[in-house]
Amino acid sequence: MATLLKNVTNSICHAFNALQQNRDGFVSKSKLKVLTANIATLLDLYGVERGLDHFRSTATLNFEHYRYYLAQEVFAGVSNELPLAALRNYETKIDEVCWLVCRMNFPANDQYYTEEAVYKLFRIFCLVADLSTDASEPDRYTVKIHPMEALIIIKHLLNALGLNYDGDGKYDYLRTSDQSLEFGELLEMSRFKNYDKVNDYRESICEAIGDMYQTLIEDVIKKGYLFRRGYVLPTFREYFFVLQPCELSYYKHPADRDVCGTIVLDSRFMVKPAGNPSSGKQEKVQRFTLVSGDRTYELGTPDHKTRLQWIAALQLAITYSTGREGFQRDTVNRRKQQREAEQRRRREEEQLRSQHLRRLEETHVQLEREKQARLAAESQARQYEAVAREDSRRVAELEDVKLCLEKMLEDEIQAKRDEEIVRALQARVLAEEWEKREELEQLQAEQKSLLEQERQKRMEFEHRQQENEQKLSEAEGMLRQLEEERKRLDRELKLARQKIQLSEDNKGIVEAKLQVGIGEPGGISKI
Repeated sequence: MATLLKNVTNSICHAFNALQQNRDGFVSKSKLKVLTANIATLLDLYGVERGLDHFRSTATLNFEHYRYYLAQEVFAGVSNELPLAALRNYETKIDEVCWLVCRMNFPANDQYYTEEAVYKLFRIFCLVADLSTDASEPDRYTVKIHPMEALIIIKHLLNALGLNYDGDGKYDYLRTSDQSLEFGELLEMSRFKNYDKVNDYRESICEAIGDMYQTLIEDVIKKGYLFRRGYVLPTFREYFFVLQPCELSYYKHPADRDVCGTIVLDSRFMVKPAGNPSSGKQEKVQRFTLVSGDRTYELGTPDHKTRLQWIAALQLAITYSTGREGFQRDTVNRRKQQREAEQRRRREEEQLRSQHLRRLEETHVQLEREKQARLAAESQARQYEAVAREDSRRVAELEDVKLCLEKMLEDEIQAKRDEEIVRALQARVLAEEWEKREELEQLQAEQKSLLEQERQKRMEFEHRQQENEQKLSEAEGMLRQLEEERKRLDRELKLARQKIQLSEDNKGIVEAKLQVGIGEPGGISKI
């Protein structure tokens, strides 16, 4: 059911964010299966969480994917014809489950709030807040409240504490701020640490939150004392009535939880003011009737003003009794639409202002350009005048130059005549010079021929000298060889002489020994 899912999306988003581990906008399917099973159980659906295993191929889902799965597999099975009371009952149960998941992120039960008060404030926040995402982190969704809605809550709580909101400018920045608040920031802002010295602060603030919870979440349009005429005893008895779009309940005392009776409202009811009896006496009870078919409920107020207020409130409740959204949620939506319309109007005004400023800027630029063009034209005109004066002066100078040039031309003609005479003389001298040059060139050619002959002779002489030197070097080589041969023969001769001398010495020795042997008997035989 689209309405139910839209009403509980903010609380489901809080539970989804509480299940995140890395704060990257993704939650594992195993955790989402537990949350889905609890939500589906409240709607009398079982086993729908198993479809998460086959939904997308990833092990994690971002909130957009998870919301799409809930819309297709869980809330699609809820009837669109649910009455407003049943719809509110489902919202309460789902919000309780989501609060159990995310309550650890919001500490409570301290000197400022009880846990029940924080839960009620959480549901109020989810009612008036919007789901948003950051452009830098498109997968991460957060629930934030507009500053004006936060200001309404702050103002209600301060008034409940008996404090004058108008005298305290601490929260005036919320009127012009564009920075939305998360639930933790709103909770911290509404702790009112500067006013915690107020008597019974904790009880007062929790009671104020409870009263706001009744108004916004339980969709109480009006509550107060009324007189009701009984059936058995047709006398008026006073009860404490609580009016909601779908029912009118009454109690003996405001603090009672036991309902004395409930009148279920629908579109068939009509509210009619009852006339005073014909006796003409002023009654203490200002009566009016609540009629539906053959059933009539007679009620009364102590004064006429209160009766008009209750009649208007009952007509409003009957109007909303057949709707799919309660009065307070519709009021919140209208405020959102007004803010969106105001933002659109501001954007349009800003666009118109920017267009107007741009046009003014363009006009200013155009005027500046025209001014510059006018100044440029005046400057150009002055320049033209100066140029004209300069041209006149130059014309006069040119006339003088013309006269000078004519005189110079005459001088130039005379100079050319003189130059022609000089050139004729130079030509004659040049011819003589050419003749002398030809003679010199002939002498030079003869000298070159002689030099060439000398060079040839010199080359022949050098060639013969090289041959003589080569022969000399060969003769010196042969001489050295002959010297070495002589030295070798000298050495061989010396060796031969030494051998001859040795032979002679040996011969002398032999002869001496022979002589000795001959002189002695048997000497030759010994020898």
